[in-house]
Amino acid sequence: MHPIYLITLITLIVQGCHMGSRMVASLFAIDLGADPFLIGALISAYSLFPLLLGVSSGRVSDRFGSRYPMLAGAAVFALGLLLPYLWPQLATLYVSAVLIGIGFVFFNVSVQNLAGGLGPPEERTRNFSTLGLGYAGGHIIGPLIAGFAIDYYSFTFAYLCFAALTLLPAALLILNRRLDVPPHAAPPVRKSTLELLHSAPLRRAIITSGLIVTGSDLYGFYVPIYGHSIGLSASTIGTILGVFAVATFVVRVALPAFTRRYGVETVLAAAMFAGAAFFLPFPVIEFVPALLALSFGIGLALGCGQPLTLNIAYDRSPPGRSGEVTGLRLTINNITHIGVPLAAGALGSAFGVAPVFWVNAVILATSGHLSRK
Repeated sequence: MHPIYLITLITLIVQGCHMGSRMVASLFAIDLGADPFLIGALISAYSLFPLLLGVSSGRVSDRFGSRYPMLAGAAVFALGLLLPYLWPQLATLYVSAVLIGIGFVFFNVSVQNLAGGLGPPEERTRNFSTLGLGYAGGHIIGPLIAGFAIDYYSFTFAYLCFAALTLLPAALLILNRRLDVPPHAAPPVRKSTLELLHSAPLRRAIITSGLIVTGSDLYGFYVPIYGHSIGLSASTIGTILGVFAVATFVVRVALPAFTRRYGVETVLAAAMFAGAAFFLPFPVIEFVPALLALSFGIGLALGCGQPLTLNIAYDRSPPGRSGEVTGLRLTINNITHIGVPLAAGALGSAFGVAPVFWVNAVILATSGHLSRK
């Protein structure tokens, strides 16, 4: 088996546990009496340390290789999942969120660095597209596992399930020494991370990545609000979001064939322009089949974003600093994870739901323009 498939399996499990734990944390906090402010702070805790440690985790991956940071990250991640099972209190959820965030950023940066370093450059798009299937699959199975575990057992049992699942990636990393990109024998002299942004192609790739994450966050944040405003049931809203997740999975299967024929930048630009077009009519349509079709189209467009921006950023990385570039990219992405809900909430409160979708269309069109360059 090619290592990329094993890496994708590991990523699917870790990403699924990460997404599922976010859902469990929110619902468990409500059950424990937390108000909306405390719940918002809890979700932000997931992104705080990935924001602070993104670049540092990339430097660790460059210095020590990918396998050990992934293994250490998985261990911290599992500990964060286990704590609420052992001490089911509101304060424990915050400690859990911090540990999950720390473990995830070290795992995530290193696994992306590993995927980029496997095989020759011409296989890089395939590697990142295959890895993207793991992320997409995790987005699907994580909340499903969480929902069934909560409904049939308890919140603490859900945490225990995710902690147990994390043991499998740890075991695979221990047993497979080839899941590694070797460290650089002579690491470069420490330079400012901001110096990386002096490269125009790399700067555009990182900015484009942040814009695409903004698009995904706004979509996930505002589809439930819009659905509720037009009287859709929770299951219908969930189906609309589920179609989006399925589309991201589908497009990543076909992505290597498209990029071989048309090129990475061309495919990314076309996807972003298409995504902008799908966003424009969304907030004026109430017919559910049409919303499902638009959601699928948006999923196809945004599903191209992560693997292709990863590919471009890796290709533009200076020698010996690919992990640092990956960490910088994730840092920018986490800034949007924290800031986008606040900005979208202010915009939606002032002008209603529709302008949020139209602003998102402008954001994606801008990322398409940057990709063409």
